[in-house]
Amino acid sequence: MNKLAIPATIAGIAEPLLSITDTAIVGNIPVNGVASLAAAGIVGSFLSMLVWVLGQTRSAISALISQYLGANKLNKIADMPAQAIFLNISLSILLVLISLFFAEDIFGLFEASGLILEYCVSYFSIRVWGLPLTLFTFALFGIFRGLQNTFYPMVIAITGAALNVVLDFALVYGVEGLIPALYLEGAAYASLISQAVMAIAVLIVFRLKTNISLNLRFPFNREIKNLIGMSLNLFIRTLALNAALIVAVREATLLGNNYIGAHTIAINLWMFSAFFIDGYAAAGNSMAGKLLGAKDYKGLWKLAKKVFLNGWIISIALMCLGFIFYKPLGRLFSNDQPVLAAFYSIFFIVILGLPMNAIAFIYDGIFKGMGQMKYLRNVLLAATFLGFFPTLYIGKFLGGGFYAIWIAFVVWMAIRGGALVFQFRKKFKPLLQNP
Repeated sequence: MNKLAIPATIAGIAEPLLSITDTAIVGNIPVNGVASLAAAGIVGSFLSMLVWVLGQTRSAISALISQYLGANKLNKIADMPAQAIFLNISLSILLVLISLFFAEDIFGLFEASGLILEYCVSYFSIRVWGLPLTLFTFALFGIFRGLQNTFYPMVIAITGAALNVVLDFALVYGVEGLIPALYLEGAAYASLISQAVMAIAVLIVFRLKTNISLNLRFPFNREIKNLIGMSLNLFIRTLALNAALIVAVREATLLGNNYIGAHTIAINLWMFSAFFIDGYAAAGNSMAGKLLGAKDYKGLWKLAKKVFLNGWIISIALMCLGFIFYKPLGRLFSNDQPVLAAFYSIFFIVILGLPMNAIAFIYDGIFKGMGQMKYLRNVLLAATFLGFFPTLYIGKFLGGGFYAIWIAFVVWMAIRGGALVFQFRKKFKPLLQNP
């Protein structure tokens, strides 16, 4: 488990580190820093939505490969990964073209206007081209995960994150005599170049280290229908998930520039902690599919207990670090006092919710590995429309303001985690006595 989880944790940290680096560096731009931070937060939320919606193919591919690996029938789906990647990348390119045409209208829906809207469009028009590259990288990461290998994705993710940090400093602030300071657009170019390097690197490693072909062949594998079904369930689930994230951004924007700046910092730290915990969720994802394919229900139950315990310990450690570095974490991202005041007012809610988040993320990974995408869809829909939105708008009506947004996140995660634990115990505990 640790051989899978530790590299997956490191790789997972690298993913939000790209956004966190942009946020920290952009927030300290000497010219219109608050507007740049707000634009980066708004665009980042929208791009995350696109990546998460389309990137669900990674989980579906990983689930199928791990289950066929457990059943010792991997040869039966040898042609499926290339077909899945082809469908996903084609759709992503279409979405890039459409979203570029409607960029101003899209960010207008986030209540962006004036200088912030102008920055959103310029930043987005560069970064969006990284979407197909990221989805390609994610798909190959999913295949590696299904093959019980998280080491190569870790190395590639670290390389991409490190490159992004170097390019951020060079392109945002400039290098005297060599590169002019590009400010917000420099951050966009840094992310795009890093995504391109990661896509090329993962392709090279994949061809060298696996026997799975990426040559597109027809007709479609019979599991493509199942993969599309799982992906569609995750697609609907992710739309609901991103509805919550996007509405939160919109409500923070309505409160003012200082609040959207503070929300950008908070959500990036929330995502960072999520991906940190997600390493053990990734191990659960890989191993659960393999154990289910082998019909090893006792092993599956033991896996869930061990992954949960490790994820819980990590979340407690992160919570302690959050309180210890409460003030320095804010100053890392911005020196604007009104932004920091808004951030400090709600950061304790973010920290206290971490153990609850761990439960949801760990079992989310296990259910994805088992291919239980329909149940994951239903849980997320219920958590969003019966938990998050009512809590947010009741809190807003009662004058909760910025607090209402983050209390809604806590309720959201509590429903998600509780429902997954209940269903896992209900389904698999009886199988321990009657395999």
